[in-house]
Amino acid sequence: MTEEIPFLDLKSTYQELKNELDAAYKRVLLSGWYILGSEVEAFEKEFAVYCGVNHCIGVGNGLEALSLILHAYGIGKNDEVIVPANTYIASWLAVSHNGAIPVPVEPDEHTYNINPSLLERAITPKTKAIMAVHLYGQTADMDPINALAAKYHLKVIEDAAQAHGALYKGRKAGSLGHAAGFSFYPGKNLGAFGDGGAVLTNDTHLAELVRKLRNYGSGTKYYNDIIGFNSRLDELQAAFLRVKLSRLDEWNERRRKIAVHYQGRLRQTSLILPLVPEWAEPVWHLYVVRSENRGLLQHRLFAAGIHTIIHYPVPSHLQKAYASTQMTDGSLPLTETIQSEVLSLPIGPHLSPSDHERIIETLCGILA
Repeated sequence: MTEEIPFLDLKSTYQELKNELDAAYKRVLLSGWYILGSEVEAFEKEFAVYCGVNHCIGVGNGLEALSLILHAYGIGKNDEVIVPANTYIASWLAVSHNGAIPVPVEPDEHTYNINPSLLERAITPKTKAIMAVHLYGQTADMDPINALAAKYHLKVIEDAAQAHGALYKGRKAGSLGHAAGFSFYPGKNLGAFGDGGAVLTNDTHLAELVRKLRNYGSGTKYYNDIIGFNSRLDELQAAFLRVKLSRLDEWNERRRKIAVHYQGRLRQTSLILPLVPEWAEPVWHLYVVRSENRGLLQHRLFAAGIHTIIHYPVPSHLQKAYASTQMTDGSLPLTETIQSEVLSLPIGPHLSPSDHERIIETLCGILA
């Protein structure tokens, strides 16, 4: 029986870092302090330095990171936030949770990120912010986005949930707008062993406000200055993330080497491969190809023991959650085409060379 290749091997994460991770959880458990303590504080400082910003605030998850940013900026009912049409629904949900309206803009056909040339026509007097998603681990083209935002006095919020360590013209994701939201979901390049997230910014006022908002609106225990939430990165996850942050660049490099190999070996097939602009240095959270016969391709790969995932099978505007928008098939044609063709191949940092070669050989055989 052929051994199966999982889409992402999370067990090996623990096996490689076992001694350090075990020491981290013992340190936390022996401390007797499990919420907003020294581990969270240390991780916040370390991740802020890594991303090149002044402030990092650990929160409950990536969706809440984005939602808290919008809330802190006072973006709410009847306001509009420009979002990518081609993204995971969390980008839209953060806007909706604040009572604002997500206004979708189609992607660049080659990078799959939001198309800056289409942004200006989406701006109205109600527009308050542009949310730029660094999809699949490659940054959006931020210079024209920031220039347009400055022209119209808009906030730029990065959804960097898939882009830990990604570079745009030498600068890290998370430092490219007014504020950024990160997710530490276990499958991310920098993943916890549970949920977690963070807000990054150089805006001191925003940072102070988010710190209160995440903790019941309190800066001092039992004294509540504003109506807040309960969204806190816990000590145990922070301790684990500190261990994994020290390996992030190394593990991102492993992903890059796998992607380079895919790019070289699959170039002669019928697949549409990822395009990397000269200004981008992606971290390859996902390696996403496109095929007009995706369903058959995925089925045949699965039959060969190779697991793949579709990111994402249903665009946000066609989800039942957004039925009220009354958008139908054909409303955002490029997004709909992309999401009907994309297929993510295994690319985790623990994908073995032999498994990687088997994936390529299998693909080449299917597509011959």
